[in-house]
Amino acid sequence: MGVTENMMENIGNLTEQLQTQKDEIEVMKRDYNESLDTIWMLLAAVLVFFMHTGFSLVESGSVRYINVQNILTKNLIVVCFGFLAWYAVGWSFACAPVEEANKFIGGTEFFNDGFFDEKTKFRNFFFQGIFCATGATIVSGAMAERTQLKGFGVFVTFMTTLIYPVVVYWGWSGSGLLSYTEDEEGKSVVGPAYMDFAGSGIVHMVGGIAALCGAAVVGPRKGRFDPAVDEETFTPHNIPFTVLGTFCLWFGWYGFNSGSTLSMHDKETAYTAGIVAVNTTLAPCIAGLVVFCLRAKVVLPLSLDVCGFCNGILGGLVSITAPCAVVKSWESVIIGFVGGFVFQGTSMLMKRLKIDDVVDAIAVHGACGLWGVIAIGLFGNPDEGIGGNGVFYGGDQLGTQLFAAVLITVWVTAFSLAVFIPLKKIGMLRLSDAFQDVGADVMEHSPRKSYRSEDGDNTLPGSGDVGKPSKANPDPSSSPKTKTGGVDV
Repeated sequence: MGVTENMMENIGNLTEQLQTQKDEIEVMKRDYNESLDTIWMLLAAVLVFFMHTGFSLVESGSVRYINVQNILTKNLIVVCFGFLAWYAVGWSFACAPVEEANKFIGGTEFFNDGFFDEKTKFRNFFFQGIFCATGATIVSGAMAERTQLKGFGVFVTFMTTLIYPVVVYWGWSGSGLLSYTEDEEGKSVVGPAYMDFAGSGIVHMVGGIAALCGAAVVGPRKGRFDPAVDEETFTPHNIPFTVLGTFCLWFGWYGFNSGSTLSMHDKETAYTAGIVAVNTTLAPCIAGLVVFCLRAKVVLPLSLDVCGFCNGILGGLVSITAPCAVVKSWESVIIGFVGGFVFQGTSMLMKRLKIDDVVDAIAVHGACGLWGVIAIGLFGNPDEGIGGNGVFYGGDQLGTQLFAAVLITVWVTAFSLAVFIPLKKIGMLRLSDAFQDVGADVMEHSPRKSYRSEDGDNTLPGSGDVGKPSKANPDPSSSPKTKTGGVDV
């Protein structure tokens, strides 16, 4: 009898130990998954943050050298103002749920309130905050060389506190009118839930529409569409910057798209990240080649436009950003191919409408962002098991995508104009002609020039000063001009 009692006691102890070990293993597994997800999201977020290097290079290379410091300052303002605004209220409106059902806007967790009660929110705040800053950066390039810093700073504040966060709440919070859960099924107010894996619409289209509004309200640069002014006066001053910036953006885009899995602790998510990476490679390749060939054969015959090549690549990246996780490789090639034509057609339309977009941000982000939103409603086979619901395969996604595109367009246009027009009326938006003649760098920055030659002369020949006297050339008419990269030197 005693032996039996001892055996039962031992069995009880072993069972208790096994349960303890099982609980410890479960805790270790949760900790491991949490650590892996955090590492993945921080890595992706850092890649997206590095995209601001790409934006800075592309934009500074695309302007005249007399405005390089000014555009770089705007890029710094976007990140600094944008993140502080995101910290104060942006996150709250975009991602923080409210107690009563609300499909329009969030309204809790201001200034990261409550984050220490659920520390996973820190990584999400960082990742989503960089997306917010990216949307605002798009606007700076379109309005370059004639926009005041203070006016741009005011717009960035509104963009990152209200305009962009509300769209995020609609589509990505899980509680907004474009995507919410009801009866354990994803829905929107018009049908199936809106789909936008990494932000063709929520990020890029928002930035592109705001850029269109800003460029239209501030007006073109002085002389930009004047037939008496040489077109080459406004050509990019540094093509290498533009190309290097494009590669930086492409590099960061792998964090932008693949990182939007938001986790990496199971094999299915890992497979999705791999699919996204491949599609994020193929679409820009074909889009860039389409634009390069179009400009060499049709738009600018016998002229190899490197900047056009770069913008075609970026247009392809924007186009695939929404559908990158739900389409097969051959579909991504088609999406990128169409995206190249969308970019080129929109770029030509902007010039015809005399809307001065220095970096073609409207065509790259606005038009190609719209195409990405529509493409996910066309492509993606539900039978593949990767989340597609395209109309080409009998899906019903297209209606929601079109509704979302219209809603986003109306929202961003209305509030962007509500900011830009008053700024213009009170004289806080457009730089004066005097500023534009000599460049904002000389008028309001220190040092006054971005470049200095070896002999100590900081006046370099370039697209903005052709025909003007300088220390190195007091009589410009006495020196012949040569052509280097489309710029008179």
